[in-house]
Amino acid sequence: MEEGLDFDETRPRDPRLDELPSPPLRVVFMGTPDFAAVILRTLLGWPGAEVLAAYTQPDRPCGRGQEFKPSPVKLAALEKGVEVRQPFNFKDEADVAALRELGADVLVVAAYGLILPQSVLDAAKLMPINVHASLLPRWRGAAPIQRAIEAGDAATGITIMRMVLGLDAGPILLQRALRIAETDHAGTLHDELAEMGADALLEALTRLPQGRLLNMPQDEARVTYAPKLTKDQGRIDWNAEAQTLQNRIRAMHPWPSAYFEWRQPSGKTLTLTIEPGRVGGELPPGTAPGTILGVVEDQDSKFLAIACADKTYLTPRVTPQGKKPQDATAFACGYLKNVCQG
Repeated sequence: MEEGLDFDETRPRDPRLDELPSPPLRVVFMGTPDFAAVILRTLLGWPGAEVLAAYTQPDRPCGRGQEFKPSPVKLAALEKGVEVRQPFNFKDEADVAALRELGADVLVVAAYGLILPQSVLDAAKLMPINVHASLLPRWRGAAPIQRAIEAGDAATGITIMRMVLGLDAGPILLQRALRIAETDHAGTLHDELAEMGADALLEALTRLPQGRLLNMPQDEARVTYAPKLTKDQGRIDWNAEAQTLQNRIRAMHPWPSAYFEWRQPSGKTLTLTIEPGRVGGELPPGTAPGTILGVVEDQDSKFLAIACADKTYLTPRVTPQGKKPQDATAFACGYLKNVCQG
């Protein structure tokens, strides 16, 4: 375990962490998705900081109607009457000057979606801080939660780091670790890490005026990267081993979701989206990967069994393209020839 990591949630709380910064820290927040909105809401409810403004990505067209939709951070800021700013980038010196004029002590960044130039980082009087959902230097980049699950990591966590030019490359100020359970998927882990990130940020902001942050350089020899997810990365190849697919399916849920093309008994091809389940038992001899074997009962629950390279994969629900999600029995009754188990 590295310095700064802590799995023990029962440790006595350092009483100095209850000493709020006085006067409150003047903070500018930068973030865009739900992960960042959770952190912003916590920060807005903390008396140790005054949030001067929230920066977020411009509204983007979304859905079939391509209507412009505000980001979760924008909505969270507006709920509390916080000024929202949405520059496309900081190439315009006027945007940098407007940020500088706010006079922030700290710039807090969480999943903003831009690599910030030095001129922006320098706008904070004390330092720019980033909340990142991994144990850096492992999984720098856009999709650290999903890549940790996909790789079969036993743990992930939150890193609070001092920002420098470059992708998630700054010194580590504070880290908190979280075990990844076999039942976790990207959605559940996202929610846990957002809450953990909010708590870790408040601890870091409390420690900052006390001079009690690590400021530990990252080990460049241990760096790994977490590239952004794309829709096609959810496609499943059943020629892989079941545990490999279990990790991948969990990593891709709820987005972009795991899916594959299945040839029906009628000969037609149907795209099926599958939900995370578990690794099943041994395959019947001669079973081709991707074959849907039918419904099996495991630990008092029913699953649809699909053949992998070495074992079966058990999924509780599938969604045929254009249809609603179906449990294993409903799918078998509707799509598997001569199979209907109640």
